[in-house]
Amino acid sequence: MADSAARELRLVSWNVNGLRAVMKKDPSFTDVVEATGADVFAVQETKLQEGQIELDLPGYHQTWSYAERKGYSGTAVFSREKPLQVINHIGAPEADDEGRVCALEFPNYWFVDVYTPNAQNELARIDTRLAWDAAYREFLVGLAAEKPVVTCGDFNVAHNEIDLKNPGPNRGNAGFSDEERESFTRLLDAGFTDTFRARHPDLTGAYSWWSYRFNARKNNAGWRIDYFLVSNDIADRVTGASILSEVFGSDHCPVELTIEL
Repeated sequence: MADSAARELRLVSWNVNGLRAVMKKDPSFTDVVEATGADVFAVQETKLQEGQIELDLPGYHQTWSYAERKGYSGTAVFSREKPLQVINHIGAPEADDEGRVCALEFPNYWFVDVYTPNAQNELARIDTRLAWDAAYREFLVGLAAEKPVVTCGDFNVAHNEIDLKNPGPNRGNAGFSDEERESFTRLLDAGFTDTFRARHPDLTGAYSWWSYRFNARKNNAGWRIDYFLVSNDIADRVTGASILSEVFGSDHCPVELTIEL
């Protein structure tokens, strides 16, 4: 990866909680993509099957990963550059049919969009979740052995107490259980950097998801569960990491990374 060829890329990730619904809002999904000027725009929870939407995004290659179950999960990546190859399965039988991964290889790096399974109420799906985490970690480490990795998406975990408004009452709940938090730590320890927290180590009140109940977004009673992680060996190439909390249309807002690659 020659420095002379490096350029700054603008990367955006957004859990849209139903892409067809966001298309009908103002601004629409395509308006948001255009406004960001992203080189790569990744989405999670598309809730689509093939052929259910005609998305006009001039200048972007569209890469989709659909769940077998209708109206559920799903990921997609819109990139200005055509990928060299695409991977949609990571060898995790627990959730590999749920359209949770879009991994795109580019000349200088791997870009991996993920929608991590939710542990659900009473941690009903925690075993599936942890098995997925282990498989995903192994998948990323394998890719990183080839070239640097940028992974983004809804990881469905607030890593530390600073990452949610009310850590005390939520301790042990889905998304803030000790098991999920430790699993995320293991992912970072495997060679990855949480870019937002690396850039803003002490920033409080920075969230990417809010419940639709109790005026949570108005009161900023949120969680930071959407991330951009990068291989440690390119962490020094990050030029910016931000949360686009002014963008509405979903219960999540987009997160953004700028990096020289």
